Amino acid sequence: MPTNDPVDVLIIGAGAAGAAMAWSLADTRMKILCMEQGDWTNPADYPTTSMDWELKSTGDFSYSPNTRKRATDYPINEADSPIKVANFNGVGGGTILYAAHFPRFHPSDFKVRSLDGVADDWPIDYQTLEPFYAANDRMMGVAGLAGDPAYPDKEVSMRPVPLGVLGETLAAGFNKQGWHWWPSDSAIATEPYDGRDQCVNLGPCITGCSQGAKASTDITYWPHALRAGVELRTHCRVREITVDKRGMATGVIYYDKNGDEQVQKAEVVVVACNGIGTPRLLLNSTSALFPNGLANSSGMVGKNLMFHPYAHVQGQFDQPLQGYQGPGGCCIWSQEFYETDATRGYLRGYTMEITRGRGPVMTAISGMASGAIPWGAGHHRAYRRDFDKSAGMVVICEDLPELHNTVTLDPRLVDSSGMPAPKINYTLSDNSRKMLAHGVARGKEALIAAGAREVSGDGPLAIAGWHNMGTARMGLDPRQSVVNEWGRSHDVKNLFIIDGSIFVTSAGVNPTSTIQALALYIADAMKQRLANLFD
Repeated sequence: MPTNDPVDVLIIGAGAAGAAMAWSLADTRMKILCMEQGDWTNPADYPTTSMDWELKSTGDFSYSPNTRKRATDYPINEADSPIKVANFNGVGGGTILYAAHFPRFHPSDFKVRSLDGVADDWPIDYQTLEPFYAANDRMMGVAGLAGDPAYPDKEVSMRPVPLGVLGETLAAGFNKQGWHWWPSDSAIATEPYDGRDQCVNLGPCITGCSQGAKASTDITYWPHALRAGVELRTHCRVREITVDKRGMATGVIYYDKNGDEQVQKAEVVVVACNGIGTPRLLLNSTSALFPNGLANSSGMVGKNLMFHPYAHVQGQFDQPLQGYQGPGGCCIWSQEFYETDATRGYLRGYTMEITRGRGPVMTAISGMASGAIPWGAGHHRAYRRDFDKSAGMVVICEDLPELHNTVTLDPRLVDSSGMPAPKINYTLSDNSRKMLAHGVARGKEALIAAGAREVSGDGPLAIAGWHNMGTARMGLDPRQSVVNEWGRSHDVKNLFIIDGSIFVTSAGVNPTSTIQALALYIADAMKQRLANLFD
């Protein structure tokens, strides 16, 4: 049984942000406890350790909690959203199943209102986060190639993930178009790094890396944080954050592994439960002082939900591409259409991220679903024609914040502890639809230029809610935001939020690098203000 002695800092969530925060604060010698509702994941259990890895990726290691249905998951009502949520509950959080594609935001992403007259500017900028991006890159171990003209200069830890035949083929297509491309920044070790071995091209990174080359925080930040004295307690489902009569957070009520209710007191509470879990917890933490949810005097908790609408563009080639080898989501990217160009008919932009080809089983399943691979006569001939000859990309579009896109508490659906499940209401904007259409058209052009004999594409992808942002936004005005410019709640002076929910805008790139840079930045701001943290 846990002792539940009071702690100095309680962090809720052991994923990308929570791990980074725990490690950074450890040097203060404060008593730090992190609670995680999931458990440690054993790499020996990852699908890639068995021959049926492709099938296992659709079950216990699915990115959808509604499909996995582990005891540590919570259900999500996503019937009113064309984009379905993807997450993982456990030490490492979403980094267990992410592709380790690791771009940073662009400087322009922090100034959307100033540049394009939409959304809002962040109260911080790229220069503020740059040293924390760099520190996070060193901790996670980022492979890439310096000199990308789409970004300010930045260092990389290791040589890039090899492009392979597929990457070189598609890069030639971008060259023919005269479009930007560059080897992607990847949180994947291409050489032995900080106790982790190098990538051996198993391929399906999104089902967990049994090699240990992919930088999930259970094997990057957490070993260092635990050695520094941080306590990590698993199987703790936090039900609510408690407050005293002054409106200060006092700790949490949670359910332990046996389902028993426990109380944990803390001087400082940090929430790192992602853009869905964080508003869920805040909205469930009601009291006389906060009848509409904790830290919600602005009414912004759960509002402005942003996903990244994804399109998928696929090409079939005549020659083998070795596409089933290598990290699936990390190859090259193009940011040719990243910045706003009003002549395109929409605002902001997108990244084209090259993906590898399908494995043998998924080649058959997808081919038969589309009719490209028939049953019976001609099945094997069609399969040989398609296997290892596909290549493509995802178009990841910036999503603009809109008040009607929300996370609320479902009035009926609950998790196994009886806590209300989150309900998603999300509508794809006209701006996003235009951007998706533009991206699909440009993706097809790039594939044809690369030599594809046939191309297809559509969007938005349904199971694409990997990036959940904006539901507890950062800002200087307490009437329009939930936390201030260094992550502290406007309403509750000892409550901090550090995950993707504090994003003001979503940019057109994967957010993990920025989530972690923000967590390190907020931890540093806390350390600089320890003497007057609550003033």
